Amino acid sequence: MIQTLSVALGDRSYPIHIGKGLLERDDLLAPHLGQKKVLVVSNTTVAPLYFERLRSTLEKAGISVMSVILPDGEKYKDWNTLNLIFDALLGAHCERSTTLIALGGGVIGDMGGFAAACYQRGMPFIQIPTTLLSLVDSSVGGKTAINHPLGKNMIGAFYQPKLVLADISTLDTLPDRELKAGLAEVIKYGLIRDPEFFVWLEENIERLLARDGDALAFAVHRSCANKAEVVAADERETGERALLNLGHTFGHAIETGIGYGEWLHGEAIAAGTLIAAELSRRLGWIDVDVVLRIERLFVRAGLPVHGAPLGAARYLELMRHDKKVQNGKLRLVLLKQIGGAVVSDEADEATIAAAIEARCT
Repeated sequence: MIQTLSVALGDRSYPIHIGKGLLERDDLLAPHLGQKKVLVVSNTTVAPLYFERLRSTLEKAGISVMSVILPDGEKYKDWNTLNLIFDALLGAHCERSTTLIALGGGVIGDMGGFAAACYQRGMPFIQIPTTLLSLVDSSVGGKTAINHPLGKNMIGAFYQPKLVLADISTLDTLPDRELKAGLAEVIKYGLIRDPEFFVWLEENIERLLARDGDALAFAVHRSCANKAEVVAADERETGERALLNLGHTFGHAIETGIGYGEWLHGEAIAAGTLIAAELSRRLGWIDVDVVLRIERLFVRAGLPVHGAPLGAARYLELMRHDKKVQNGKLRLVLLKQIGGAVVSDEADEATIAAAIEARCT
């Protein structure tokens, strides 16, 4: 069974198809191709598993398929690796109407999308996410970027795909650590805007860890539905969309501070979410029982609940590069309750530092 959601952005709206075996469905891909030629961007981990399957599907539909296979890992999300995509596009004489297909997790989706945004000032692209994190979050919404040594996702563009093909069969080969990391972004939706989903996760987290097909399909659909609603209301993150960054300001500091790729993105977001919850408690917005309830779910999901011991001063230094900083003032996504988040600049640096130290020892 295929479930389809829509990201409603007027003439740039696009579908999210969710189901099993979708890599074999040329009828879902072909309507979104501008010409009978595509470039597939993947990496050395995903390509051996799924590239031939995708190529076979496309070639049966008369599509010429080229590819560029990148090294795997967050540490390669940089200019040098991005240029390999441009080299392939130019070398294959790709045109502005050629479609780029990003086949992989969040790094491939972010880099493929950014390359598509830049090449000849914009070419169409399709997201085919293969990790839980990219299925439920990064493939939807058009945020594309590469990292800079001073900060994560600092160089990028808002650029929407033509289609998100969410084949949950790809989760069958996902390592356990990656599956758990993806759950951090799933839990996030319950925390920021969907309290009923948070309760469902408390009741079903072990089913997700056991890769129960029905539970995974429900969690992916519910997460994508939440993301699609937020993006449709605030595509360029001038308001509500910023709430999707719960835990990310602290989490990005962890990723940058200890070196890209040492922690998975979802692991850093889990720890960052607990710092945000602790700061919310110190502001008097939630009580300790709520913090402990959130912590218990992350622990059951197998995720870290304490940040890297970088020291509060280093965290604050790295956080000053955050994209939500406004007029030099740090703005953070914090919790008023489970299912209710806000963007706030109310916390002073001393209180932020105390929350960091409490959760990063």
